[in-house]
Order: sequence, then C-alpha cells, then structure tokens
Amino acid sequence: MTGFVDECNLHAKGGDGGAGCVSFRREAHVSRGGPDGGDGGSGGDVWLVADRNVSSLLAFKDFPFRRGDDGSHGQGKKKHGKNGGDLIVKVPEGTVIKDFEGEVLADLVGAGDRWLAASGGRGGRGNSRFLSNKRRAPAFAEQAEIGEERWLRLELKLMADVAFVGLPNAGKSTLISRISAAKPKVAAYPFTTLAPHLGVVRRDDNFEMTVADIPGLIEGAAAGKGLGHQFLRHVERARVLLVLLDLAEVEGKTAQAQEEILIKELREYDQRLLKRPRLIVGTKSDVATLSWDGHRISAVTGEGLESLIGDLSQLVEQARLEEDQPSQYVVHRPVPEGIQVSRLDDGSFEVLGRQALRAVALSDLTDIDALNHAQERLEQLRVPRALARAGAKAGDIVVIGSFQFEYEPDF
Repeated sequence: MTGFVDECNLHAKGGDGGAGCVSFRREAHVSRGGPDGGDGGSGGDVWLVADRNVSSLLAFKDFPFRRGDDGSHGQGKKKHGKNGGDLIVKVPEGTVIKDFEGEVLADLVGAGDRWLAASGGRGGRGNSRFLSNKRRAPAFAEQAEIGEERWLRLELKLMADVAFVGLPNAGKSTLISRISAAKPKVAAYPFTTLAPHLGVVRRDDNFEMTVADIPGLIEGAAAGKGLGHQFLRHVERARVLLVLLDLAEVEGKTAQAQEEILIKELREYDQRLLKRPRLIVGTKSDVATLSWDGHRISAVTGEGLESLIGDLSQLVEQARLEEDQPSQYVVHRPVPEGIQVSRLDDGSFEVLGRQALRAVALSDLTDIDALNHAQERLEQLRVPRALARAGAKAGDIVVIGSFQFEYEPDF
C-alpha cells in the first residue's frame, strides 16, 4: 500500500463559543446589585498552512476531521471565559482547496501560505454588557455561537523543478533512482508506479533541483483515461518537462509515435504546458531496438546521465530567472459582508449575512428582553428595509438561520 496520498476530503469545524453569563452582584449591604455576568470565550479557528516538511495528504486518509477548541462560558463577577485555541493543520506545499462543487477556495503554493478553513464561534456577551438607561437590570445574556463547519476537498499538485513524462514502463522510476536518493518500485511491467515520487538532484557546485517521477501516461490520459487527470495534475507546476521515449518499446510504437502521443496529451490537458521548457530523451539505449537521433540515455549503465543532468540544470536555472513573480499566492473566497435577502422557492424570504445570523443565533429568543434586543439589532442592520425592497409583504415568512417569523411592515 502506498504511503503517498494526493487527494482527500477534510471536515473542518471551528470551536464553539462560550455562552455569556447572567449574574447580579450579591454583596453584603447591597440590596440590588447590578449585572456582573462575564462574556463567553470565542472558539478556536481552523487554519490550513503549507509546510515543506509534509509530503502528502496521508494524515487525512483515515481521519479527515479537524476541530478548533471550544471557548469556555462566562461567569459571575465579570469573569470572561477563555478563548479556544486555534488549530493549525499542516498540508504539503502545492495543496489546492476546493468545495464539493469544484470551486477553488485557496491555493497554498509556498511554505507558510495559510487559509482560514473554519472560523470559531464568537463568545456570547454577559448581561453586564446590556446595562443601559432603559434597561437597568438585564436578565439575559447572549448564547454561544456555533463554530463554522464544512467539508472541503484537498488536492495536491507537486512542486518540482523537473517532471518526468512518459508512457508506462519508459524507465522513469529507474532514472530517478539513479540521479537522486528516491527509491521508487522498479519492475519490468507497466504501471509499476502508481503514485508520484520526488527526488533531489545535487551537483558538485551545490546546485539542487527537485525532480518528480510521474506515473506513466497512456493515450487518452487528458480525458481521464487510466487516472490521467490525477497523474497530469502533478505536471502543472513543474518548471521543466523531461519527455522520456522508450527505445526498447515492444508494443509497436516508434519513438516518434510516443512523442506525438505525449505531446498531444499535454496539449489537451493544458495548452500552457507546451510553453514550458522541455527536453526529449530516448531511454534504455543499452537495449535499444528503435531508431532515435536525439539525446539517448541508459539509467542502467549510466550512459548520458551526466550530460542530461547538465542540460536539465541549465533549463531549470533559466526558468527560475525568468519567473516574473514569486510562486506563492493564495486565492480567497471571503464571506460577503452586509445583509442580503433572497426569495426561496416556497415564497418565503431568507436573510443572509453573518451579522444578521449572529443577532438571532446569539439571542435567547424565549426571553422577551432578549427577543426585543434581537429586534433592535436587526433594525440597526436595516433588515426590515432590505425585506421591503425585496418585495416582502405582511404575513410572508422570513427565515434567519434557524429562526423564522411572519413579516410585519412595522417590525
């Protein structure tokens, strides 16, 4: 069983906030002490952070759940609850984060890139926060906000200077084992390699480059045949492509035919790959049966390997110099700010927006004072105006989170 995993699901759950406390001062000789309930602590966030010491998504294969710590509840004497600790989840460089509809939410390319996967719930405010000239003895506090929760799809795209591209059994694994310390499985049958392998090639002058052994491609790989999409994904970020042609091919494909198939699959998967610097080399020169006028190597005897490393080094150095900007970037899909109203299929209206959801979720709507406070907060957010503009009429059902009520124009 391979120890390399390049696709997985992740369930991220922010910690729940702590509830605010309802409390009044109880002191000797003080008949009516004021409110002194403390605030609840906020729940911890879940962050995904790219780390170069993590090589695959194996840690999520059998246990995809990651959760931030919960905040603790507030107490009397204005004792505020402790905030929950954030959870840092380390993922490999090159991890792409998507929702289950396939939309890219973040792309963590370089070490240290981070993305907020799930926000912790806000702690509720204690009753001491609601003291005012109108409300001298507030007997309510805010409830805890539940932490954000969602399923995500993680996909790894390897970060390598050179990617090996070839048909199955073209000698890619043997080559990477000879020029680096990588030790992939090597055998004389197709699809020996079912997962990519990374290796580091070092020259005497301390120059280093990373090379990736990509599982063999077959005709139709760009259309997904033979797990083609999963294999080709790892070619996307390589600076240089090394196309390997099997000169000992026994299935009737000439070296030129192999080259045409590989170039065609790269083009159909992503035309930009053809703009990458590439080197085309014939392999297995020690047992070659096919004619080839280009560069020839033998990973078994070592023929041509020194010049191959030199040529690849030059292409990699040039590609690094030509990069216009650093490779690190992050794509964010922030939560929309403000209030939004949408009409549902059953004719009811749904109010969206984190502030409106919080005004309802944090309030104990079974308490008349808390309900009045929630209404005041919704009016401050101009929710009634937004509903009127959306066409809501008296008696229409309005949904805010898990709370629903009948709309009244004077609300």
